[in-house]
Amino acid sequence: MTTTQFSADLRWYIVHTYTGQEDMVKRNLDLRRVSMGMDDRIARVEVPSEDEIVRNKGERTSQRRKLFPGYILVQMVMDDEAWFLVRNTTGVTGFISAEEEGGDRPRPVPLDDREVDDILDRVASGEPRAVIGMTRGDTVRISEGPFADMLGKVEEVDEHRGQVTVLISVFGRETPVELDFMQVDKA
Repeated sequence: MTTTQFSADLRWYIVHTYTGQEDMVKRNLDLRRVSMGMDDRIARVEVPSEDEIVRNKGERTSQRRKLFPGYILVQMVMDDEAWFLVRNTTGVTGFISAEEEGGDRPRPVPLDDREVDDILDRVASGEPRAVIGMTRGDTVRISEGPFADMLGKVEEVDEHRGQVTVLISVFGRETPVELDFMQVDKA
C-alpha cells in the first residue's frame, strides 16, 4: 500500500493503558512509530484532557484532568504490524475490542467519526470547566458578599458560567440570588 492508501484507511481506536501512565504511553508510542517508520499507519496518539477550575482552600485553581483515565485514542490503520506495535508498547494493556466470529483474536472496534470529533472539539476548545460540586436542593452557606453567613438552598447550577442560584430568606420571603460558585460553601 502507498501512503495515500494508508491515509484513507485511518480510523480512531481506544487503547487501554495502566491508569496514570497515559502520557508515558503516548510518548513511547510516538517514539516507536517514528523510529520504526510506521508514522504513515499510526498517524496520531491523543490523551484527551481538559482544564478544570476547582475550589481549593477558598481559592480558584486550575488543574488538568484526563477525560478518560486509563485510555488513549490512536488514529491508525488496523493491520497486523500496526496492531503489534501498539499492543506491545510498554503500558498498553490492549484495545477496546469485540470478539470476531471464527477468529483467533478479538477485533479492535473503531470509533465513530462523530464521537471522535466531539471529543477532539471539547479538548481543542481550551475552555476550562468549573467543577462546582453542588446540586439542586443542597444547603449552602454564603461565604462572601452582602449576604455573607446566610444559609440558602441551591435552586439552579450553571456550570458553564460557574454560577449557582441560591434561595435565601429575606424579610420572610424566599429570594433567588445568583452567586459565583466561589461565594458559597456546602453547609
